[in-house]
Amino acid sequence: MRRNLAAFLGTLSALVLLFSYHTSLDSTAATTPQAAAPLTPGTTSGSGSTSGSGSSGSSGSSSSSTSKGTTTSGTKTYAGDVADTRWGPVQVQITVTNGKITAAQTLQVPDGNGRDQEINSYAVPVLNQEVTQAQSAQIDAVSGATVTSDGYIQSLQSAVDQAHL
Repeated sequence: MRRNLAAFLGTLSALVLLFSYHTSLDSTAATTPQAAAPLTPGTTSGSGSTSGSGSSGSSGSSSSSTSKGTTTSGTKTYAGDVADTRWGPVQVQITVTNGKITAAQTLQVPDGNGRDQEINSYAVPVLNQEVTQAQSAQIDAVSGATVTSDGYIQSLQSAVDQAHL
C-alpha cells in the first residue's frame, strides 16, 4: 500500500512540474519598437512592414494606437488597434476602396525570435488573403499561429469598425 501511495505521489509531483514549465525561449526579449511604428492620424503607410517589438506579458488586451481613415485618391486606409498578445503586439491595416477591402497588411507582428519570424512568414500572407476574400473580420485562424491569428483578428475588427464596414 505504501509503495502504491509513493508511486502515485511521485507521478503527481512530476505531472505538476511538467505542466508548470514555461517553454518560451525568449522570455527576456527587448521591448523596444523596431522598424515599423503604428500609424498616427494623417499619415499613410505603403511599406507593408511586418516588424514589431518583443514579448509582452498580457494576452487579449489592446491599446488605442489607431488612425482615422486616411485618403489617397479615393482609397482609405484604416489601422486597427494594437492587440497585445503573449508573444508581442499585432497591428493590422486595411485599405478600403468603394466600400470594399482591397488589401490588408500587418504593421506589427511578434518577431522576438526566429520561431516568431518563421510562423509569421507563412501565417500573415494567409490571413491577409482571407481578409480580402471574406470582406470582414470573420476569418479563420491559421493552424500553428493561433496567438498571432487571434491578435490579428482583434486588430482587424478594430480597423473594420473604423471603416464602418
